Amino acid sequence: MNVLTDNFSTYGKGFLGTVELTVYASLLALALGFLMASFRVAPVASLHFFGTAWVTVLRNTPLTLLFFAVLLGLPRFGLVLPFQLFAVLALGCYTSAFICEALRSGINTVPRGQGEAARSLGMTFGQTLSAVVLPQAFRSVIAPVGSTLIALAKNSAIAGAFSVTELLGTYRTLSELGYNIIWTFVWIALGYLIITLTISALFHLMEKRWGVAR
Repeated sequence: MNVLTDNFSTYGKGFLGTVELTVYASLLALALGFLMASFRVAPVASLHFFGTAWVTVLRNTPLTLLFFAVLLGLPRFGLVLPFQLFAVLALGCYTSAFICEALRSGINTVPRGQGEAARSLGMTFGQTLSAVVLPQAFRSVIAPVGSTLIALAKNSAIAGAFSVTELLGTYRTLSELGYNIIWTFVWIALGYLIITLTISALFHLMEKRWGVAR
């Protein structure tokens, strides 16, 4: 216990850093995921192409490489931001590709007649998607989206290698101070477990309330 009690503030900063990364990147991933899913099913060829390219590139790019591209590439174009914000961009954009595919699979479960009925009532594509299709699609993909955000929380550990305060990075400080490395990682693992179980519980409640009965 002394590893935790002697360094509670260090663990606390790392834990809060990981929570902030997870929350902000999740919000960005959900927003972009919804947008790209809309593009992928849009009747406009240019939007469909953009959404497909976004998903194809990001799903097939290693996350570490994306971190390098964002943190080292964007400043070359004059975009200088705090490292934490760069990390949120990298994590959020990367995860949005998986959110998009989860939502698209949910959209495909909605009967085609739903969209046709909405269009027969004079609703536009945007109105049909936002008011008819996506609400039904989201009910069927609550669990996959939750699993994707749990993966995001664990992927946030990569940010520590780029000078971003997060939970895994605390092991370097404690190792330099001579603390037992095994117990250092035990408490780090417990911190990640708290975060992932919280996300899992939240989506479990959402699934019980809004999910599709199977």
